[in-house]
Amino acid sequence: MNQPPPHRPSCHPLPGSTDSTPSVPQPSSQASIPQWRRPPGVAPGTWEYVQQRSIADHYDRFVEETPLCRLDQQILKEVLPGPKTPREELILDLGCGTGRTAIPLAESGYDVIGVDLSRPMLEVMNRKFTAGRTSGEVFPVQANLVELHCFAEQVADHAVCLFSTLGMVQGRDNRRKMLTTLHRLVRPGGTFLLHVHHRWAALREHKGTRKLFLSFWNSIRTRHFEFGDSIYGYRGLENMFMHRFSKRELKQDLKATGWNIHEFQPLAVDGSQVNHRTLLPSGFVVHAIRKP
Repeated sequence: MNQPPPHRPSCHPLPGSTDSTPSVPQPSSQASIPQWRRPPGVAPGTWEYVQQRSIADHYDRFVEETPLCRLDQQILKEVLPGPKTPREELILDLGCGTGRTAIPLAESGYDVIGVDLSRPMLEVMNRKFTAGRTSGEVFPVQANLVELHCFAEQVADHAVCLFSTLGMVQGRDNRRKMLTTLHRLVRPGGTFLLHVHHRWAALREHKGTRKLFLSFWNSIRTRHFEFGDSIYGYRGLENMFMHRFSKRELKQDLKATGWNIHEFQPLAVDGSQVNHRTLLPSGFVVHAIRKP
């Protein structure tokens, strides 16, 4: 079968946002964009996810009671409490969704570029930002996290990628490409705050051992499947994708892409707190530093 032409999306600032980046043609509605147009690193289920307006409209209500959401906000305030210098500081929020992280950062005085592939999510974030009052600005940009070439080098002082967003990128090469590009976009000495799910936490879950075995088996017999990949049902979608990391894998990826790991925090089983004593953390929050 002939393959369709490759899809090379660029960054698209949302209409009405106060953005200094050059104007670009706006994409048409994503309601019926076919699977063959999926950008690199985007799994079939994720492609459906980013086009679902109903998911974006109800996202905040869906996650508001999630312990991990409260914890990452707490860690965010500790690591990035506000600009340290009189000049404005800029943060890249990768996988910003509806602004759960971007808007609090703007309230702390940062300017934030919120990057997400989901246009409906960005539109919700933009409505929330314009309806509130913040010290900093929020600039919504639609882009694939594997293709961040639209930004200038060292454009940002810091970056965040929370709530397991990195795990939604399919393929280790694609994840490393994203981390490498991000390293170029953050200024020397800048902070990168990252959250991922832990692969071996599945052992605590119902039928978790079977799921791990299937993931391992699929990684052997299927070319594009990796150990740690999982496909599961999520909010009406049958094929949602998530990659869960081993601690060793995550450290290797960060070091290989130039990041210096400052702090590696294992999370409790329910994601409600940092727990350095647990043998099977639910995930990790990593505080990394951009090397000079």
